[in-house]
Amino acid sequence: IHRVIDHRPDILVDDGGDLISMVHTKRPEKVQKIIGACEETTTGVNRLRAMAAEGALKFPVIAVNDTPVKRFFDNRFGTAESTLQGIMTATNTLIAGKQIVVIGYGFVGRGIASRAKGMGAIVTVVETDPIRALEATMDGFRVTELSEATKSGDIFITATGSISVIRKEHMTKMKDGAILCNSGHFNVEIDIPALSKLSVRKREILEDVMEFKLKNGKRLYLLAEGRLVNLAGKRSLGHPMEIMDMSFALQALSVTYLAKHGGELEPEVHDVPEDIDRKVAELKLRSLGIKLEKHTPEQLRYVKSWLAGT
Repeated sequence: IHRVIDHRPDILVDDGGDLISMVHTKRPEKVQKIIGACEETTTGVNRLRAMAAEGALKFPVIAVNDTPVKRFFDNRFGTAESTLQGIMTATNTLIAGKQIVVIGYGFVGRGIASRAKGMGAIVTVVETDPIRALEATMDGFRVTELSEATKSGDIFITATGSISVIRKEHMTKMKDGAILCNSGHFNVEIDIPALSKLSVRKREILEDVMEFKLKNGKRLYLLAEGRLVNLAGKRSLGHPMEIMDMSFALQALSVTYLAKHGGELEPEVHDVPEDIDRKVAELKLRSLGIKLEKHTPEQLRYVKSWLAGT
């Protein structure tokens, strides 16, 4: 990261907020030259909003993660498919019929739960937010607290962006052979130090699969060292290219916007301009050969009028 900053960039493109955070805390002499930045992830945007709230953010940042094209497609579809690919490639386990516990029902969790269900898994969702929990219920998933879900789960997938989501008290209740992995954040969602303390032996049985034999005799399997299972594993492929082209287009157009208008923006977190989001969606549809229906002149007049009622 320091080597990137040494190049004296005008605009930063970040993934997790580390680059922006470091230039503020470790390299403040470079801040004045920076026009602005773009942030790709939910975790990064949350960190930057906290910086802005404390008055610590010194240049504008565009929250690429928060735009509909990024959330609906990259977070929901891209992460879901790459997560399940990462699990299946590392373990060669069957998804159909498995009890899969998805912890967190944001856009990433929604996608994982939906894709796992489509592959025949029996999916349980764990949530702290009542609205998301209700949404998961209406989507047809079993919703319960993690202490209950640990008793039956075969595969546990964290997607929260938080810390110590799966803890000691959960691990001791899990069935023999349970698989643990993370698809939401850094390698802190699963309490790995606690898992190590509970264990009498650990060994890598497959590439990116670490077996922990607990004092109670059960074995738990941690994938990709608790890092992002869809990205950090040696055989993880990441998002499909059909998803990433949209995310990269959002980043490129947001960088262009900053280059033109960054000096006019306040040092806070900004949304991607709506016209950029729509342009990326329209370009994607065109590349797929999909044509949009157009409003008739009558329909346009109707939706803009306040005189026409029911």
